[in-house]
Amino acid sequence: MMPSVLIVSDSHGSTEELQAINERHHADYKIHCGDSELEMDNPALEGYIKVAGNCDVDARLPEEQVNTIDDLTFFIAHGHVHQVKSNPLAITYRAEEHHAQIICFGHTHSPGAEKNGSQLLINPGSVRLPRTRKEKTYALMEWDTPDDIAVYFYTAEGDLVEDLSMKTSLP
Repeated sequence: MMPSVLIVSDSHGSTEELQAINERHHADYKIHCGDSELEMDNPALEGYIKVAGNCDVDARLPEEQVNTIDDLTFFIAHGHVHQVKSNPLAITYRAEEHHAQIICFGHTHSPGAEKNGSQLLINPGSVRLPRTRKEKTYALMEWDTPDDIAVYFYTAEGDLVEDLSMKTSLP
């Protein structure tokens, strides 16, 4: 069975989008890349691996998290501390310190997935306040092995965004 990870970010106080996405996808793991603007124990965030964004006030939210899921190590951060709006280099270096192959971040509100050497960077966009595109987006990652990874992007309404979705492999 292929593991799946639901990745969302920048929901900025909305619980409706999160609840709808949770009902739509029964992923093995869920990640929120920050700026939920919700308390850490809010029911809408139940089951999520979560980090603090620049708009979050709950001090219990960590700045970053490292989690190994099956055979892949995920580095999760909002990205504001790593200046991701100007360049992803700092966050890739930080993830490398943790030997992470998958980097999940938000902050820019701009969705995309990009392979960078032995790392895969995933920004799910924003389910509330999109930038650079009109769609409110989130991502779903599935894989059999590191050689067979798929990242699918969806609108907040659940429609596949084909031009953002990709298949790749990691060394």
